[in-house]
Amino acid sequence: IGELPALDVLFNCAGYVPFAIMGTQAGTFGYEMEIIVPADSPIKTPSDLKGKKLAHTSPSSNSGHLAPLALFPAQGLAPDKDYEPVFSGKHDNSVLGVANKDYEAAAIANEVMVRMFERKVVDKAKIRTIYKSATFPTTSYGMAHNLDPALQAKIKEAFFTFPWEGSALKAEFKTEDRFVRAAYTLKYLPKTGDTAQAVASMMSLMNNVSVPFGSPYS
Repeated sequence: IGELPALDVLFNCAGYVPFAIMGTQAGTFGYEMEIIVPADSPIKTPSDLKGKKLAHTSPSSNSGHLAPLALFPAQGLAPDKDYEPVFSGKHDNSVLGVANKDYEAAAIANEVMVRMFERKVVDKAKIRTIYKSATFPTTSYGMAHNLDPALQAKIKEAFFTFPWEGSALKAEFKTEDRFVRAAYTLKYLPKTGDTAQAVASMMSLMNNVSVPFGSPYS
């Protein structure tokens, strides 16, 4: 299993080759980055965060750090200039921190937050969203580049024929209903005229589902 942006290391140092992500029959996949605040916070828009602290998750997180670095300047928010990033460690901590008012705001992956709502780990009424990005591809699934081709084929078959209904995966990921081939996601990237969003979307897709051009295992 590979997540952004650690996949660069997996690609170049370990020979990781992604082939699938979770999706749906309708062609939906992925998650969005959201900026969340306590429900009764006076903060209404991203520009209201100037001079405040914003929880990021970790330096290696896409939605919890790298996407904010790419997208927030267009919202008039330059990290370390307009606001102070503080690292919570993981998305769950950021969500709980906002709900408990330990953080004034946080940048999180909404798929994590939704699952926390469903498990009743946190009260949805305590959180409000003030910004939502376009969709990013989610976690990829892959294998070592040097596996026997016959074994690679069996692994892919196991994924693409996996019975979702009644499984533990379906219980945890209620909206997804299948694994889809990595290349399947390209046509579903959101159309945008915003350069930063377009670059962020393509980098997310590239990091999740491709092999670097010219690599010895491409």
